[in-house]
Amino acid sequence: MVVESVSVLDFRNLATCEVELGPGLNLLWGPNGAGKTNLLEATYLALAGRSCRTRDDREAIAFGCSLARSEAVVESSGRRRNFLCSVTRAEGRRQLVDGQAAGPDSAALRPPLAVFMPDRLALVKGPPAARRSHLDGFCAALWPARAEARRRYSRALAQRNALLGRIRAGSAGPGALEAWDRELASAGVELIADRGRALELLAPAFERSASALDLGPVPALRYRPRSTAAEPAQLAAELAERRDGDVARGYTGWGPHLDDVALEADGRALRRYGSQGQQRAALLALLFAERRALLDDGRPAPLMLLDDVTSELDADHRRLLVEHLADDGGQALITATEPGHLPAPAPRREIALRGGHPLQPTPAATPEARAEREAA
Repeated sequence: MVVESVSVLDFRNLATCEVELGPGLNLLWGPNGAGKTNLLEATYLALAGRSCRTRDDREAIAFGCSLARSEAVVESSGRRRNFLCSVTRAEGRRQLVDGQAAGPDSAALRPPLAVFMPDRLALVKGPPAARRSHLDGFCAALWPARAEARRRYSRALAQRNALLGRIRAGSAGPGALEAWDRELASAGVELIADRGRALELLAPAFERSASALDLGPVPALRYRPRSTAAEPAQLAAELAERRDGDVARGYTGWGPHLDDVALEADGRALRRYGSQGQQRAALLALLFAERRALLDDGRPAPLMLLDDVTSELDADHRRLLVEHLADDGGQALITATEPGHLPAPAPRREIALRGGHPLQPTPAATPEARAEREAA
């Protein structure tokens, strides 16, 4: 799958912006405030139907405007699909795929998305919920049919918590909990198993990516499940044992909704003890590991959206980063303030941005061609 073009209207500082993308590395460069990060966000919005930077998509509507929209054209197996997401102040967001309202299966029609932005470091140093959600997204990309297990678990958890609240308030009895325990346990063991399998694939790829990027002590990736139940009956029994405590609290205090994924270096949690450089390196290695695991499984490579990824790297590490991107052979959008910040061992498309407007792109910027332009 390849994203061929992105068109944006009134999205943050991008009044009208249309860019054509190449199948490999696409370099978006320009001064700070040019709109590079906004274009990455707009690309994500069009494809995923939500922002990767804010929970309230209306924040992305340009000042003084009532609507923002982003549109992406994706080519897959000779067929083009159109992804359009619009956001209005009055009604919020709406996503269309080929002119029809997007449904649960729409994600299978677009490439998976991998995002590196400075504020995405919350995935490493933030609360467990962010890491659980990210891992579940990877599971859905790897095994699309398994995404239903997470939806079933979320529905059952919400129903059980609502019932616990009524029991605590005295408006319901505990007898109905057994049915929700069974439903929660049935979906829960599937979720635990999927996460465990995913981490078995990711952990070695994560260490290899970190080593290849040579970004310091090689970190490790470990699954920290709250329960290790392999059968629904076992998880249901664990829930039953803790039922009184759940009633007292008014919510479910046991199960995979409390799992975590630990990122460690030298046996110490990067969340608490890692430097910002180590945390950035771990996030980057994780994204590359997921990309490699999906490719090895015959899945489409994720579209890599990499913002400000080179700002803390020296020339040698920037070269390793680009080589790693080229080796995987997938599509990537990466930002930099100058084209020279990113070495180019392989052809790529360069798009310069100024004041929210793209300048003439260079479809195939080889090192030789770029040297000629810089010398002119």
